[in-house]
Amino acid sequence: MKKNDWILVAVILVLAGIGFLIYTNLGRQTAGIVKVTVDGELFGTYSLEKEQKIKINNSNQLYIKDGQADMIEANCPDQICVDHKEISKNKETIVCLPNKVIIEIVGGEHVEMDAVAN
Repeated sequence: MKKNDWILVAVILVLAGIGFLIYTNLGRQTAGIVKVTVDGELFGTYSLEKEQKIKINNSNQLYIKDGQADMIEANCPDQICVDHKEISKNKETIVCLPNKVIIEIVGGEHVEMDAVAN
C-alpha cells in the first residue's frame, strides 16, 4: 500500500468514528420519569435525574440513582420485584403483584430493538 492509500484509510476510519458518535448520541433524550401506580391509582411520578428513595405504602421501597429505578425492598413473599434488574428505558416496568405496585418508565431512552420481523 502506498502513502495515499494509508491516508484514505485513515480518513475513512475518522469519518466512520464521527458517524458512529453522531448516531449514538443523536437519539438520546433527557432522563425519563418513573410513574408509580398502586392498585390502579397513580401514587406519584419521579424524575430519573434525582437520586431518591421512595417509600410506597409501607410495603415497597423504590430507589432511583444514576438514571435507573430499582425496587430495593418489598414485604411480599416471592421478592420477584426486588430481584428484577434496574430499569431506565421507555416502557420498562417492575411489577409487584402481591402489593399491586407497578413501576414504569415514561420517556427517557428509546427501547432497543431485539430483532427484526418480516
